[in-house]
Amino acid sequence: MTKRRMFLRMVTASLLRRRSRMLIALLSIGIGATILAGMVTIYYDVPRQMRAQMRSYGANMLLMPAEGETLDSEKLAAALHKLPEDALVGASPYRYVRLDMTSRQQSFTTAGTDFEQVRKTSPYFSVEGSYPEAPREVLVGREIAGTIGVKVGSDMELTWQPAARDADGSAEDDRVPGAVLSGSAEGFGKQMVYVTATLDGEAKIAEISIDASTQTPEYGGRAQTEPAFAAQFIGKALPLEMEKDIDALSGATVTSAAVVEALNAARAADAAAGAGPSGQPKTTRYRVTGILVTGGEEEGYVFMSTDDLITLTGEDKLDVAELSISADEAQLNAYAEALTGDGIMARLVKRVTKSETAVLGKLQALVFLVTVVVLILTMICVSTTMMAVVSERRREIGLRKALGASDNSIRGEFLGEGMFLGLLGGLMGAVLGFVFAQVVSVNVFHASIVFRPLLLPVTVLVSMVIAAASCLMPIKRAVAIDPAIVLKGE
Repeated sequence: MTKRRMFLRMVTASLLRRRSRMLIALLSIGIGATILAGMVTIYYDVPRQMRAQMRSYGANMLLMPAEGETLDSEKLAAALHKLPEDALVGASPYRYVRLDMTSRQQSFTTAGTDFEQVRKTSPYFSVEGSYPEAPREVLVGREIAGTIGVKVGSDMELTWQPAARDADGSAEDDRVPGAVLSGSAEGFGKQMVYVTATLDGEAKIAEISIDASTQTPEYGGRAQTEPAFAAQFIGKALPLEMEKDIDALSGATVTSAAVVEALNAARAADAAAGAGPSGQPKTTRYRVTGILVTGGEEEGYVFMSTDDLITLTGEDKLDVAELSISADEAQLNAYAEALTGDGIMARLVKRVTKSETAVLGKLQALVFLVTVVVLILTMICVSTTMMAVVSERRREIGLRKALGASDNSIRGEFLGEGMFLGLLGGLMGAVLGFVFAQVVSVNVFHASIVFRPLLLPVTVLVSMVIAAASCLMPIKRAVAIDPAIVLKGE
């Protein structure tokens, strides 16, 4: 009989003679390996699952026209070709105009968009009824629906009133009542500030809406919340000058300047676009297919398809495109750099991006911590079991040493037992770990995980290392046994 076969026989015989204790050690290693395999699988699969879940909170990147440029469907399509297909979840184009409902003496902000893409970038939209699918169908925000009393299936007439123009195409001083200008500019921290102004018949500002939600609430955000600041713009004609026409908010000079810059840029873009001398009001009847409920500002908008808005206004223009991209923060920054250029400016939605990164980081840290704790507990349990085995075999070890057995042979036997348990426990844990991860993923994320073949050998190897490390203290105690004292019966 060879030494190797003899060694294996000794190890297996020792394990079988103490089946109850070794079963406990085996279960400990198996449970540890199961948690290890399951948690590692979750650790690497969680980012993919979480990014898919986080997309339900809305877009994480915006594409806007650069200063002095315009954005249209062709430019947007060219930009989207720069993104990997598997990373782009959806891209919703938006153009905002002011349309009149003359029968009710009401004017509404209307957004032209692609409803198929909206379902992907804004899955939190709740629609009572259905999304528009055919031409001349609209989605009405709950706030507007309550104001004018429309329901699903109702008809509403909307009128587009272009700016009045001279024969040479330049803007006249007179503007059609209800004409709207929308613009944006960089505020504090290079975050965008959005402004929409409605002009009266004398081309003066009649209404103004400021979106400074990207600014610090206690400073720049006051441009949106303080009525006194917005009141300064009412009754004034564009262009405006800071300090001369408008007083800046205390502590928010940059944001205040951004509001003025956005209005002036919107006026310049509107004058450059021109509706032509033949631009006349156009009225179209639309059918309401759904009422939009979001709990946000979208409830104050009317939504129609981009094609319907182009047909109504005669212009293929976009104010912004909301992109939902499955990527981490570093990848998103790289994509933003790649998309910026050719008249397009890409900006990350910091609140969504930062929240996603923070949640993923904390979740992965928690998974790592739980895995480490479980492995430590596994080592303690196995080590305690092996210490008990050493105590039981104290006389046997003493007799073997008295007969000439070396310390290395004692070490080899106990280490072999531990690694054999690690091998069996690792194999069992690798299989059960995948099942465990699959159950967690299906119940938490409602999606299956991806099996990683490399996880099997890694789990077995780590289990054997843990088992071997757990045997170090018991081996040290076994080697320290004095055969003379043991044989005396002490």
